[in-house]
Amino acid sequence: MRRRLYYMLPDVDSARALFDKLLLARIEERHMRFWSRDGKLPDDMPEANFMHKTDLVHGTEMGLLIGACAGLIGGSLLVLFPLEGLHLQNVVILAAALVGAIFGAWASGMVAAAIPNSRMKNFQKGIEAGQVLLIIDVPYSKVEKVEQLIQERHPEASFAGVEPHTPAFP
Repeated sequence: MRRRLYYMLPDVDSARALFDKLLLARIEERHMRFWSRDGKLPDDMPEANFMHKTDLVHGTEMGLLIGACAGLIGGSLLVLFPLEGLHLQNVVILAAALVGAIFGAWASGMVAAAIPNSRMKNFQKGIEAGQVLLIIDVPYSKVEKVEQLIQERHPEASFAGVEPHTPAFP
């Protein structure tokens, strides 16, 4: 399991120096993402991707849940009150819930892809002002070591928060 940490850095040069230090501390590049104003980061630094910048994940999760519930209710109503001449079995409830979940996830994901990430709204002002956000996923066993390394070697980096739940496969 990993813990996602957020740090605001004053500029790209500071972000570059911290990136190099974290690589030397054996934090893999694939677990670090930097987010700055468009086009400001060097090409060799990992930039925050579409999933970080939009509400796609949250929207898809909500659509999946709501769609499954709607499908479950709709399937139950079809089984309890079938149309004339139809003899539906209980498997219709499961099929309707599955179809509802898939449709809900797709529709909600399409909408959420156009919305900025709601978890990142606290960082928007800093990013627009020229600061750089570091998103780093650290194993629980290394959290204190990484926090200490950043504090000692880069006091200009301000701790910006922790995300309580990090997916197992980011």
